[in-house]
Amino acid sequence: MGGGKSTAARLFVEEGFRLLDTDRIVREELLTAPNVITHIAARFPTAVSAQNEVQRPILAGFVFSNEDHRLWLEGLLHPLIYVKWREAFASAPQADWVVEAPLLFEQNLENWFDFTVCVATSSTIQLVRLLERGIPQSLAEQRISTQLPLIQKTEKADFVLSNDGSLEALQLQVKHLAKRLRRTGLYTLQK
Repeated sequence: MGGGKSTAARLFVEEGFRLLDTDRIVREELLTAPNVITHIAARFPTAVSAQNEVQRPILAGFVFSNEDHRLWLEGLLHPLIYVKWREAFASAPQADWVVEAPLLFEQNLENWFDFTVCVATSSTIQLVRLLERGIPQSLAEQRISTQLPLIQKTEKADFVLSNDGSLEALQLQVKHLAKRLRRTGLYTLQK
């Protein structure tokens, strides 16, 4: 979060990969699904408006300040996310996919994929980016605290892109990695 994974994912799309954005799936498909809204309303009544819409900032306040709430929401959403992933992969089995997945290592999901890429940035830059998005500092720090430390992510990742520099620097790294993956054939999903 705030590290640049969305930017890197868009750059992979520019290199011909198809994007599966997990946050978009949650935001546009799952948090608008009536059955999901019903479950959320039962647990967090103030997080659902009178128009029966999930109020994401209110929901975030609950789940990032209480581990039990976060685990409950993950238990509700993650199985549904995996179904969406499977549907997308099945719809285009020969596509070169890039999956933007927050908390990949935290949820032990790396085995779903042929390889993983960590987009690394310093904690100072990460916090600044979140504050620039309008996220209050206390909430930004709570969200960051739910993630593995960067050093652990970089150790677990197959590839690491540094995102402390310019957009152009990140773009060059993505181009190089995309070229390398195509040359070695590592980008095809295992069946």
